[in-house]
Amino acid sequence: MSELACLDGAIAPAEETLVPVTDPGLLRGDGAFEVVRVYDGAPLLLDEHLDRMEGSAANLRLEGPFHRERYEAEIAELLEARGGRSFDGCVRLLLTRGGRRVLITEQLPSQPEVARLASVTYAPTRVLDGVKSLSYAANMLCSRIAHERGSDEALLVTPHGRVLEAPTSSFFWVDGDGTLCTPPLDDHVLASITRAHLLTLLDVEERSVALDDLKATAREAFLASTTREVQPVGAIDDFELPAAPGAVTRAAGEAFAGRRRELLA
Repeated sequence: MSELACLDGAIAPAEETLVPVTDPGLLRGDGAFEVVRVYDGAPLLLDEHLDRMEGSAANLRLEGPFHRERYEAEIAELLEARGGRSFDGCVRLLLTRGGRRVLITEQLPSQPEVARLASVTYAPTRVLDGVKSLSYAANMLCSRIAHERGSDEALLVTPHGRVLEAPTSSFFWVDGDGTLCTPPLDDHVLASITRAHLLTLLDVEERSVALDDLKATAREAFLASTTREVQPVGAIDDFELPAAPGAVTRAAGEAFAGRRRELLA
């Protein structure tokens, strides 16, 4: 079945759904978005995604109210039209500066079981801290640079060598003494919803780390996001992780899967 979109309440095939070229969401990437994982027609952690999207819209000073109840109703209608319980994938939510409310069903992106990362220099735009905006060109370029280097994804690293995250996921590693770590939000990484749940499920230390130190001490690592959940990392540049997946990574995946089953029950 073809993917569907909903534009301001009107459902149609995604490829036939059009936004005017004058919308600043298209012209300038001015808007907010979320991607919600859908299991058997049920959106996972929808309230948390809508909370973050509402915050992004407020921080971007998007005009007009955030119509949360419309998103909730339209998501339900769109997923039912897409096949209800037979649909497993994602739904993408957008709100543009032009005031257009867009929802799109999508298939899960293809991901390797174990990811190889290439470090790419990146400087966070601090004014966008806490915002999931449509201005994602820098993130996408970092992924393309990593692909050009023969890796699956980028690991964003500041010009001073501090490890941040991947373009669309959080980064976790296990250090030499077995401690599970992730960069703190103060390092200007996205407040990932999956990351937040893992912090409640596992014993995690929020800690900054330099790339050289990471390569010298890390035993294992993984990426975490809505679409990946927990994805083991096998290598960072020319550094091969000793275990991929390691015991901590497997435990993290099992813990999040348990939380998912609990929430969808």
